Amino acid sequence: MKIDILTLFPEMLEGFINNSIIKKAQEKKLVEINLINFREFSHLNNQQVDDTPYGGGAGMVLRCEPIVEAIESVKTENSLVILLTPQGKTYTQQMANNLKKYNHLILICGHYEGFDERILEFVDLELSIGDYVLTGGEAAALVVTDSIVRLLDNVIKDDSKNNESFEDGLLDYPTYTKPREFRGLKVPEVLLSGNHQEIAQWRKQEQIKKTQEKRPDLFK
Repeated sequence: MKIDILTLFPEMLEGFINNSIIKKAQEKKLVEINLINFREFSHLNNQQVDDTPYGGGAGMVLRCEPIVEAIESVKTENSLVILLTPQGKTYTQQMANNLKKYNHLILICGHYEGFDERILEFVDLELSIGDYVLTGGEAAALVVTDSIVRLLDNVIKDDSKNNESFEDGLLDYPTYTKPREFRGLKVPEVLLSGNHQEIAQWRKQEQIKKTQEKRPDLFK
């Protein structure tokens, strides 16, 4: 898979993509991640990429030309162009599983007051990571990139992925490690029994219980 991230602030993303699982996935050639500064596609003085909104109003609006030209510089017939914006569809684990199937993703990070609306004509999908507003789309791009890369084959073990929250519509089951007792809090006896069938049943029951308590919206 190839992921191109279009941003005004590539330095905000560099540390993230060069560490931990994301770094290892790139070293294994399982994913290629490129940071593209769309300021380099500006035709104005001082590489300006924004301007005042027609009709008046606060803030500055990102212009069409640099972003569209940045898209076109990397887009192929196999690309999916994604705009990260509060007005997009709310991002979910199911979406992450669907997006991992694409060969090439182009993620566009916004900034300032927003985009010229005409940019939407060059976008395939609008995504939001939640009902709140960020300074820019870089944090959202990190969320989407991380959630997709970890799902790619051979990035992490299948057992780890298959038993995570949201994969079966439920939250993950509780986990414990040593010591067996900490300040009067004990590890459930069933996990010490060695009976794998009983452990599996307990974990499923705990998933249901936790989801009912913490995320009743998911349980419905």
